[in-house]
Amino acid sequence: MGILSGKKALIVGVASKHSIAYGIAEAFAREGAELAFTYQNEKLQSRVEKFAEQWGSKITIPCDVASDEEIENVFTELGKHWDNIDIIIHAVGFAPGHELDGNYVDVTTRDGFRIAHDISSYSFVALAKGARKMMHEGSSLLTLSYLGAEKVLQNYNVMGLAKASLEANVRYMAASLGKEGIRVNGISAGPIKTLAASGIKSFRRMLAENAKRAPLRRNVTTEEVGNAAAFMCSNLASGITGEILYVDGGFNITGMGELED
Repeated sequence: MGILSGKKALIVGVASKHSIAYGIAEAFAREGAELAFTYQNEKLQSRVEKFAEQWGSKITIPCDVASDEEIENVFTELGKHWDNIDIIIHAVGFAPGHELDGNYVDVTTRDGFRIAHDISSYSFVALAKGARKMMHEGSSLLTLSYLGAEKVLQNYNVMGLAKASLEANVRYMAASLGKEGIRVNGISAGPIKTLAASGIKSFRRMLAENAKRAPLRRNVTTEEVGNAAAFMCSNLASGITGEILYVDGGFNITGMGELED
């Protein structure tokens, strides 16, 4: 039996085989979880349905996280299949592409700032609100962050602020829901070549620098993030809430790479 046997998990954010959410779904399925998925729009519907099928799930529900009505509908529809929900994975982040290229002060706009925070941070608490009636003592919510939340990374720009907001969201949500026995955590993953990451200028150089400086001397994989997520959402992590777990090969602990002689 896997560490998630008997648990029901909703995964929000699978977009491709390269998505971190894909790695999480694979780990969850391997560890025995029953899965449900959302898809952003009709363009992604058939792709997500195929992914769901390969993991033995027939539950796929449309959800644009910018819409409270669509979020509410997710849990209305999910309630037709499940009596409760044990896990919610929030793997969603977005900022307009033109805000992720250039000098931060020059390229940041009011509208882009609003969009980045709405989609990347507010949507996490919005999902918690929508799922409140289905969650119970022992339920767990998990989101995905990045080191740009606390350190300046070139071209990450407004997404860094949105991820900082998201990490604060984790702490406030953990405090708010803890009295109900619901845990809230985040994983700060190292850079991984995903669809979302492709919008960041010089991302390949970021990957190379990360592999060079990280103590493990390599980048992490979606499988490794998936394994960490499975642990964080399992009963093995029942005493952990309000935390950001780094899965980045140790990059976050370094101050300067090795100097050449």
